[in-house]
Amino acid sequence: MAFNNINSFSEPVRRLREMMNPCTLCPRRCKVSRNEGQVGFCGITDMPVVSSVGPHFGEESVLVGAGGSGTIFFAGCNLGCIFCQNYDISHHRRGHKITIEQLALSMLELHSHYGCSNINLVTPTHVIPAIAATIELARKKELKLPIVYNCGGYDSVETLKLLEGFVDIYMPDMKYADPKVAKELSAAADLSASCSADLSAGCLADYPQINQAAVKEMHRQVGDLQIENGLAKRGLLIRHLVLPNRLAGSFKIIDFLANGISSKTAINVMDQYRPCFKAFSNLLINRRPTKEEIEEVLRYAVDKGLRVIS
Repeated sequence: MAFNNINSFSEPVRRLREMMNPCTLCPRRCKVSRNEGQVGFCGITDMPVVSSVGPHFGEESVLVGAGGSGTIFFAGCNLGCIFCQNYDISHHRRGHKITIEQLALSMLELHSHYGCSNINLVTPTHVIPAIAATIELARKKELKLPIVYNCGGYDSVETLKLLEGFVDIYMPDMKYADPKVAKELSAAADLSASCSADLSAGCLADYPQINQAAVKEMHRQVGDLQIENGLAKRGLLIRHLVLPNRLAGSFKIIDFLANGISSKTAINVMDQYRPCFKAFSNLLINRRPTKEEIEEVLRYAVDKGLRVIS
């Protein structure tokens, strides 16, 4: 199924499909006709390209459980991180094209065969129309697992509003507090001066503006993280990767979460940065963060009262 019977889906799915042609799904607003085979920044046409499907035991403990987190890795990305650890998937788009029916069967198999704790959609932003249609189809076939939206945080509020009810757990990155760093390291545009203040219109702005507006909308939909019997069931879980030389602007991001979202915001302060892909050629990020650089961010998150998850 490739949206051949689009009228059988809900109004939000139909609207998401329309936003893909011309494509305004994400803040880049490439405006290419993806159902005609055109591609924008993400490099993907109308249907998802999947790299792998299976239980994953390396995620946050609240996502894993006995059966693992049921991860589906989508090829392509609307960010261009020069340090991407999954560059073969995100940049080189390794994988195979999949239909909505095949994707629904994969979700159901993760549930019934593997006993996964959730369906973890990794890098879903650019293929969300097909994913939303798949979730509808899989739920009709008795999929009961929480849906995790595991993204880079460069998401349009307009698109996110249409996902209300589809997603149980939002897990966005908050990568940067400085738009110039975001532009250099992830090709996220630094165009704030020409951008309207109304981010709900989906205008192309710098990463921090887009990211913060997206996180606010995600929290509005699902609230603070809810954990039952050690497993996340609903809510917002922030991922923040500590970069060397304080490039991520970690303190500003934590301040935003504590003051602008919720003092109970769950955050995973991630210490696993290592130079990958093109990072070796950048003197600012061609090393791992020091122990001190990581610990100062953890201490600050705790001091601000955030709920630190690992």
